[in-house]
This record gives sequence, C-alpha cells and structure tokens, in this order.
Amino acid sequence: MKRFFQFNGRRIIKTGLAVFLTAIICEWFGWPPVFAVITAIVTIEPTVSDSIKKGLVRFPASAIGSAFAVFFITLFGNAPITYALAAVATIAVCYRLNLHAGLLVATLTSVAMVEVIHDHVVISFFIRLGTTTVGLLVSTAVNMLVLPPDYRRDILKNIQQISDRAGTMLEQTFRETLFDGDASRKGEQLVVKELITDIRKTETLIRFQRDDATLYPWVRERETVLLMAEKQLLFLHNLEFHVDALLRVPRHEIKWTAAEREIIMDAVTGLADDLQYATPYNHDKHQRQLERITDLFWKNTRSITTSNTARPAEFPPEFTILYELITIYDLVDKFFDPDSVRVDGTAKE
Repeated sequence: MKRFFQFNGRRIIKTGLAVFLTAIICEWFGWPPVFAVITAIVTIEPTVSDSIKKGLVRFPASAIGSAFAVFFITLFGNAPITYALAAVATIAVCYRLNLHAGLLVATLTSVAMVEVIHDHVVISFFIRLGTTTVGLLVSTAVNMLVLPPDYRRDILKNIQQISDRAGTMLEQTFRETLFDGDASRKGEQLVVKELITDIRKTETLIRFQRDDATLYPWVRERETVLLMAEKQLLFLHNLEFHVDALLRVPRHEIKWTAAEREIIMDAVTGLADDLQYATPYNHDKHQRQLERITDLFWKNTRSITTSNTARPAEFPPEFTILYELITIYDLVDKFFDPDSVRVDGTAKE
C-alpha cells in the first residue's frame, strides 16, 4: 500500500494543483472553469512529453467539439437531438482525423456546451478555446515543474526485486526437478507469469523515463543507468524464458545419480544467491561451477553418442536441463557484467 501511494501520489497532488490553478485563472478571466478543469485533469500524464504531445492533439479536438456544439445549438437549440448530434459528429471527425488522444475531452466539451450556451454562440466558442488552452498550459506546466516524473528509483528497485524472485524461482524449479518429481508446477507457472508482468511494467517505466530525456538534463546524464537497466531487464526476461522451458522437462525420466544431482543443485544454489544478492557476485567461483556443469554436460553427451542403443528421437531430459542451466549461467554472468552499473548500489542513491 505504501508503494502504491508513492507511485501514484505525485500525479494525485499535481492533478489537484493543476485543477486549483486552472479554476483560479478562469475565474479571474470570468470564464466558466468546468471545461478548463476537465482538460487539466486528463492532461496530467505519466511523462511531461506525453502531456505535451497529447495536449497538441486535445486542443484541435476540443475546438472541433466546441464548433459542433455551436453549430447544432444554432440549428436545434437546447434539445436532446443536439446532444446526440454534437457527440456523434465530434467522435466521427476526431476519429477520422486520428485525434484519438483528444476524443474523450472533445466529446465531453461538446455535450457540456449544449447546456451552458444560450446566446452569443460565437463568443462562447472562443471562450471554450480559451478555457481549453488554460487547462492544457497549466497542467503541462505543473507536470513539468512540480514533482517532475522520475522513475529511476522504481526502475532499479523493480529490477532488483525481479532478480530476487527469479533467483527464488530458479532454485525452487531445480530442487523440485531433481528431488521431487511429483511436485505440482502450477505455483511455478504462476510465478513465471508474475515475473513477465513485472518485467513489462518495468519496461514501461524505462520508456517513460526516456521520453523525458529531451526535457530534463539530469535524465540525459543518467542515460547510462537506463541503458544498463534495460540490458539487465533483457537478461532477466531471457532467464525467465529458460526457466519456463525447464518446467516442461519430464522429471520422472531423469537418470542422474544422487551425487550428480547434488553437483547441479549446488551450482543452482550459487546462481540463486547471486540473483538474490545474498552474496557478492564472484566471477571466478561462477566460472568454476560452470566448468563442473559443462563437464557433466559433455559426459552425458558422450554417453548418448557412444551408446549402442538406438538414438533417441528427442533430447533426453538430462541434456535439456544442463543446456538450459549453462545458458542461464551465461545470462547471470552478463547480468553482473563488471563494467555495468550495479543495481543494488544505484538504487540507494
């Protein structure tokens, strides 16, 4: 709950401030603030660049809605058909002109104007353009200057949490594969789906942060951090893919000895500890464990190729498991690239 408030609290505060300032300005000009307030509310976007881009769409869309409201009021007055025609015409034209981001505001403006316009329709039209402009400018300025969007901390924390959960899932998957063939895989499959969801959310945050790079110098200076976060997120996504592949391996057909299973489990535990930041990453230890797994892989491969029995039509489960484990080793090694920005250190800044 605390995290939810931290993530959304900024936009709530900025929306309230934008509405307040917009209403004050409209009252000062003697304009009805409702249309400007509606525009201000929907213009507070996750990024400033989105506010600007969508604002440039919402202004002409609102102008179209206002124009249709004035036109149909002139023809039919304040009648039910006026509401319907104003809404339908606004939606149709905005859709045709690809003004999708402004369609909702334009339609609300159009139908709301029917109720408040009684005379001086041309003046009312330009007043609506003025209120829309005020709402757009105020909300964009508030979004840019007051608590500007900064998702770096969330990005880095998310990556660390995803890494931690991936380590837990990796260890659990191998433990059940090697020692508990009868265990249900539903829980692990659910964790995989949750990891995919978290990865996509973090990718969205990275996109939000990069969108504002042209507006804030400190975002451009942190581009290295964003690139590294993006790179680490890609490795975690690939790791999730390979762990998911392990869930499809038939467990009951594994023929390793107890000693071989312990060798594999010891290596997996080391990987899980690395991903969970339980121990500092040790590249040399990592390579020694990888050599043991690689030796076991080639040993299993030779036993297949030198056997006099018929070659299997599919890869044996031992071959698949070791292949996936070696691939995961490579991904973890790249995740902790010594030349990269360490997530655990940067997240605390």
